[in-house]
Amino acid sequence: MTKKEAIKNIANLSALVVGDVMLDSYLFGTVERLSPEAPVPVVLMSGRDERAGGAGNVARNVQALGAKVHIATVIGNDSAGERLQDLFRASSMGDSAFLYEEGRITTIKTRIIRDNEHMLRVDEESDKAISNQTAKKLIEACLKIMNNSKIDVVIFEDYDKGVLTPEIIKALTDEAKKRGIPVTVDPKLRGFFNYPGVDLFKPNIQELREGLQRDIDLPMGLPDALNELHNKLSPKISITTLGSHGMWIHCPEGENTEETSHLHIKSRPSNVIDVSGAGDTVIATASLMLAAGATPLQIAEVANIAAGQVCEHSGVVTVDLEQLIAEV
Repeated sequence: MTKKEAIKNIANLSALVVGDVMLDSYLFGTVERLSPEAPVPVVLMSGRDERAGGAGNVARNVQALGAKVHIATVIGNDSAGERLQDLFRASSMGDSAFLYEEGRITTIKTRIIRDNEHMLRVDEESDKAISNQTAKKLIEACLKIMNNSKIDVVIFEDYDKGVLTPEIIKALTDEAKKRGIPVTVDPKLRGFFNYPGVDLFKPNIQELREGLQRDIDLPMGLPDALNELHNKLSPKISITTLGSHGMWIHCPEGENTEETSHLHIKSRPSNVIDVSGAGDTVIATASLMLAAGATPLQIAEVANIAAGQVCEHSGVVTVDLEQLIAEV
């Protein structure tokens, strides 16, 4: 199977994205003077926008690649949460596992953009774990989706905001394994070691350093660090994103071992404007390529191209499917 064939197979797939959803809010404007009150720029607003971020952005990328998507998350019973659900419904995403929890606030990331320059970000959030009762409801809602819909991959998107409890991770991972559904993970620090035996584990280099609690020199320190990761978590494939240095893929067992055991893939030449959301694009693309039957090398190569694309735009954007097909 070629990379193009795998990408085209994505149109037949459906993903369940589970994790921390947030509202990405943007204030766009220009700067022509400094404030007389403090040595800071005055932004003259020219527009604003709101988009689904975090696991929501992973779901948006899944849709942009042509697959169907169900989103499973917990947010606050507030106006930001209502606006998020409106965004999902407007995009025709499956939202039956979109739950509210009283006393919780919906995460909002407000970015101020001057022309294409990301000037400032203001966060409103709670990272408290959801209650046991809410966790059970989320598991039940996800199992209902898996019973009633064809799910080809389960994607955990962890932003350390409290949705992905160990109970949820274990319950859904065990169920996916019973059904032969691949499981992929974009981890964060607190739950880094809560995902044993998944099919694809995708940290970035900083998350790998924090998770393993060790310094990792690039590129010489990566093989030893990733051997430790695989010894502890046993993922079938790991893809570590390295920012401008590209990606490092490790697949110690199975087919194509020689070409994907500690292989460095250089970054796609890009006019980088904003790296926000690139990791979301990588996990969405890699997960769907895996579910489409691509090899580990093909998965990493296509995800690398997709990440380069979105970094050429300001703010959190999704991959362009036609451009992706044209580039592979």
